[in-house]
Amino acid sequence: MTTLTYSPDQTKGLKKAKIMYWVFTSIIVLFEGVGSLFFNTQMAIDGIRHMGFPDYFRVELGIAKIIGGIVLIVPAIPARVKEWAYVGFAICFFSAFVGTWAIDGPLNALFPLAFLGILAVSYIYYHKTK
Repeated sequence: MTTLTYSPDQTKGLKKAKIMYWVFTSIIVLFEGVGSLFFNTQMAIDGIRHMGFPDYFRVELGIAKIIGGIVLIVPAIPARVKEWAYVGFAICFFSAFVGTWAIDGPLNALFPLAFLGILAVSYIYYHKTK
């Protein structure tokens, strides 16, 4: 059995990657996962209605985001499952970008696009920690 040894530079780089991963992943989880706990508020109901989606979609999306947040934040979840959570969030953010652009204009569409960027940084650093 061989033991892996890391140089001080590799250890420093791995530590930076882990910090970056946890910071950006925590932002996603706090915004999407925890924020989705409020999918039954009047603001969420009005937002879904404003976008033209049926009301059941709000519940479905809220539950999916809560599950996705748990998957991203729990270290024991297998990598393949985490990959699917990243895909789900990416589709969600891109769809929010397109829908917001179509309904409210391009300036308002920057918010979901910014979170797509945060998700991309989390994904990149997730792979750098492996």
